[in-house]
Amino acid sequence: MNKRIVFIDYIRVIACFLVMLVHSSEYFYCWTEDTSMLANESNRLWVAIFDGALGRISVPLFMVVSAFLLVPVKAGTTMSDFYKRRFKRILPPMIVFMLLYCFMPLLWDGTTSEQAWLDFTHLPYTFPSAAGHLWFMYPLISLYLIIPVVSPWLEKSSAKDERLFLTFFALSTLAPWLTRFVSADLWGTCFWNPYFGMLYYCSGYLGYLVMAHYIRKHLTWNRSKRMGIGSVTFLVGAIFTAWSFWHTGVPGIEMKTPVLEWSWEFCTPNVLLTSFGAFLMFTCIEQKEAPKWITGISKLTFGMYLMHILFLSNIAPLFMPEGPGNPILPIYLTIPCIAILTYLCCMITTKVISYLPGSKWIIG
Repeated sequence: MNKRIVFIDYIRVIACFLVMLVHSSEYFYCWTEDTSMLANESNRLWVAIFDGALGRISVPLFMVVSAFLLVPVKAGTTMSDFYKRRFKRILPPMIVFMLLYCFMPLLWDGTTSEQAWLDFTHLPYTFPSAAGHLWFMYPLISLYLIIPVVSPWLEKSSAKDERLFLTFFALSTLAPWLTRFVSADLWGTCFWNPYFGMLYYCSGYLGYLVMAHYIRKHLTWNRSKRMGIGSVTFLVGAIFTAWSFWHTGVPGIEMKTPVLEWSWEFCTPNVLLTSFGAFLMFTCIEQKEAPKWITGISKLTFGMYLMHILFLSNIAPLFMPEGPGNPILPIYLTIPCIAILTYLCCMITTKVISYLPGSKWIIG
């Protein structure tokens, strides 16, 4: 049995909560998938803090954790063996919950029968309309697909080689901003080549994969240096991420969600900086063994992530019967309370399911 890495368990527990904090925050500015409006200055500030400064690191942390644990692939493991092991763990639960999200919202009028059927027929191509959080599964699958390909290089690469690749990756995180503010046709992209620009093959979550390997194999900083640099980079990235939303959002003004979230993509410089800093700080946890409750929750986080929107979509309205501009508690308490209650419901439900025969096919 592989020995558990203590700080990884802490990351899973906290990152899972941050996912729910992000989605709890969205109730206070997202009107539709494409349109947003902030009700007041308080919402503007606290969404920027909870969703921007804190929550943006959740997805990169999960990507880094996967890479940290799986790269490089163990000697003697073939591509087919690796794929069989990883996809056997994540695909059955993913399919189960995609079906649940198609039809379960019918129970509380969260969708229509026509939309449910449309979602079902589109399952081979995308996630259900009620399960936007399942977008994450597709980049995760792509990361698993590429791990056996890049593992041989990572096994032999020097720290200098990996730093060079990470430089290209860091440059690629400018692409969302340059595309938005400078030119839509960036680095060779155009209407007949809309996706595969110059740094395409050094971009995306592959960069977080290499970063995880570099930290594990080549980074030799002591605990004090990791904590110091991690704290500074986290704060700089988090403050910028929060500011970008606060600066752009004007209460009472309707705007396109991508405009409001212009710096919130997970592969942007500020989110990279924040995630790098957070991960470094987590590596400073030097306990020989995590408390049992941390380890226990860590083992449940995949199932909790999959199901949390089912709870969140019913819990959030209870805190805002008169709308997002007038929740029953101050906004700085409302968002965390929604997230905490959702987290507890998911944790208990996942734990109960874990006792059932064949539960791994449902919650991983």
